[in-house]
Amino acid sequence: MRRARVGGMGGLACVVLTLGSAALSNAVPAAAAASRSGSTVDWKPCPTYSDEAIASLGTPNEQIPQFRAQMKRLECGTISVPLDYRHPKGRKISIAVTRLGAVDTEHRLGALAMAPGGPGGSGYLDPIRMTLRNKVIAQLNDRYDLIGFDPRGVNYSTKTNCAGTPPPNAGPGPLTKASAERIYEATAADNAACGRSDPAFLGQLTTANVARDLDRVRAAIGERRLNILGFSWGTWLGAVYRSLFPGRTGRVFLDSPAPPYTSFAEHDEGVAEATERDFARMAAWLARYHTTYGLGATAQQVRATVLKLRHDYDANPKTFTDLNRPIDGSSVAQLAGMTSPHWPQAGRALAELRDATSPQAPPTVKEILGAEPPKPVPGAPEMMNMTMNRATICNEDQSRSGFSAAWTAYQQRLKRYPVTAFYFGAGCAGWPLPVQQTRVHRTGGSLVLSGHRYDIMSAYKWTLQMQAAIGGKVYTVDDDVHISATYVPECAADVVAYFTTGRIDNGCDGQKAPTPQDAQQAGSRT
Repeated sequence: MRRARVGGMGGLACVVLTLGSAALSNAVPAAAAASRSGSTVDWKPCPTYSDEAIASLGTPNEQIPQFRAQMKRLECGTISVPLDYRHPKGRKISIAVTRLGAVDTEHRLGALAMAPGGPGGSGYLDPIRMTLRNKVIAQLNDRYDLIGFDPRGVNYSTKTNCAGTPPPNAGPGPLTKASAERIYEATAADNAACGRSDPAFLGQLTTANVARDLDRVRAAIGERRLNILGFSWGTWLGAVYRSLFPGRTGRVFLDSPAPPYTSFAEHDEGVAEATERDFARMAAWLARYHTTYGLGATAQQVRATVLKLRHDYDANPKTFTDLNRPIDGSSVAQLAGMTSPHWPQAGRALAELRDATSPQAPPTVKEILGAEPPKPVPGAPEMMNMTMNRATICNEDQSRSGFSAAWTAYQQRLKRYPVTAFYFGAGCAGWPLPVQQTRVHRTGGSLVLSGHRYDIMSAYKWTLQMQAAIGGKVYTVDDDVHISATYVPECAADVVAYFTTGRIDNGCDGQKAPTPQDAQQAGSRT
């Protein structure tokens, strides 16, 4: 998830949600658009991927033939852009671009760019992944060219790497101030080393520059206006693009909006607050199935049980013979912070920890807390670049807290959110490059902010704050699942309707919480 910054807020927004299709028929000859920006696409053969590489992207095995069929339709290329837009004739870098042309060319409405999450996420294959997500959202490709791209610093675009060094292990049990200070100092030193490794390049990794690159993409593919579908950090990118290039922006749908400020500290506070609030829903759900989980017959009893479990494991951490990590209070907090699709698993794991006596980890605890990250697949595209992630966040971070402020904020989170808060981090401490403010503001044009009422990664209040900063219509998804709007057919139909007609209602139910049958199945496996 990404943070944002409020910019100019004068005047009321003029938000148009009923534009006809003619208003967005914006294709122009590519040569004419490219000549104005100096950008052209160097089209070339697309990469080839093994079945294993395709599966590593989250593609179900049964969809691999469809993926390959869409790859045959996909166009792949690169454009050249300035590294530093203040010096447009200076060093150039390469931005990787893809296009999945509209199926119904006679009724084509324009180009729709996928703005990926992160920062650091790849959007190169997002056009294909969107068409495979479900049959409803795939309809976007009927009348729109779907545009994917890798932001600067990611995957097939020009990038660099400063591999981070993990901070020292604090050990099990409650975090001490001395351990936190060691973590802070190690992180600050690592940030400083990374920032100095290639400052000329890393200093140009900002959301504003990615937005400028995206506008070069728009010109190179021959579009007067670019429509945008943004996810998570991509919502911040969409807001910045719209602020920089209002006359070149068409319809914009931003799912799980970022907040309108660039503060690592404020972002972490918002996530912690939202997580504790969502646990109240989880506690009520677990209480309904007390006969299955035995954690309490009321939400208050469940909360008391989980809080006691956290304190007990902090006082007496356990080391299981088949886990590579000790289980302490932070492990309990992680389970309590899981979102609704995972409540049956989380409930089983919490019940297992309450009753654990074996030297081996209980099965669900091992499944959740002992999961190893997937091994890299040779030839698979890079889906997340953590150097770009760190540089973009830290170049824009307004807080860069000192240790005293970071420690105080951590202590306050533990008091405010005693069940689920556990994370201490140094953020962008030690980052040596200057802060670069990016401001967003109100413009005319069509905009939808899709906020999820119980989202943990993008707190719902951020949607309302972003609306106050840039305008637009709020579309509320009544779930806690980050960026689920295009995954749930009911919501996806609204997204398609919006990009087709410019109109949309006020929201959808989103991904449903587990049913009693889910809970019964979970109980049968305990």
